Amino acid sequence: MNNVIEVKSICKNFPGFSLTNVSFAVPQGYIMGFIGPNGAGKTTTIKSILNMISPDSGEIVLFGVKASATSQELKDDIGVVMDLPFYVDDWKVKDVETALAPFYSRWSHEVFADLVDKFDISKSKKVKDLSRGMKVKLMLTVALSHDAKLLILDEPTSGLDPVARNELMDILAEFITDESKAVLFSTHITSDLEKVADYITFIVDGKIEFTGERDALLESYRLVKGGASNLTVEQKQNIIGYREHSVGFEGMVKTENAKQLPIGIVLEKTTLEEIIVYINKEAKRHE
Repeated sequence: MNNVIEVKSICKNFPGFSLTNVSFAVPQGYIMGFIGPNGAGKTTTIKSILNMISPDSGEIVLFGVKASATSQELKDDIGVVMDLPFYVDDWKVKDVETALAPFYSRWSHEVFADLVDKFDISKSKKVKDLSRGMKVKLMLTVALSHDAKLLILDEPTSGLDPVARNELMDILAEFITDESKAVLFSTHITSDLEKVADYITFIVDGKIEFTGERDALLESYRLVKGGASNLTVEQKQNIIGYREHSVGFEGMVKTENAKQLPIGIVLEKTTLEEIIVYINKEAKRHE
């Protein structure tokens, strides 16, 4: 399996925050969800991948080429969709194409026109007058019009309604049917990733907590509930985000540690969102 992105032990220090030995790979033909609490380092990592900032150490390889390379081929192969477009507010749709097409050797006017119609993007409106959903679709239109092989999305669904988010998931699913392509999708709306992501990279406080198959992450934790009096001190220490309340306790436990809990404790499957919440609670508790 070929990797489209390889992030190798990158470190970046800022006042009050550091990326520490961040490593993961995005395989060709798959969608990688990139998750973590706000401020965990997702955007810093993405900016490093895009050569917008330079890591203090480590290496990033895209399509087998160091990300520091400025080849036209790399520019053509990568499409970027952020929470807001970097287009001039007063541009209309045709102005977006006129301004951007010369920068891409594989730009297709036909693909751009077809996608504008398919996504029902208003041709007469200015960028500033488009809804958030239409702005995201316009950024995707640009990425697909220069035949990008890799889509990097940084919180594009923030503020979108469920219908618009579902449409975006359909677009990504269709994009990835070409097994030569790949997606790195950073979002805090983890329910979207449970629909489309094959792999997950989970970052907390600038460090990778997990990277691998989505289902492996979901199976590695269980929600746990029960009466607090049922637990020993050692058992409590194994519960992530442990919290007592009037009728007992709740938290999350690694599946491998669940067998150490007493009979009668309730174990339930967890979601990506719950994994983020509980691990973030645990990290805050130890600050």
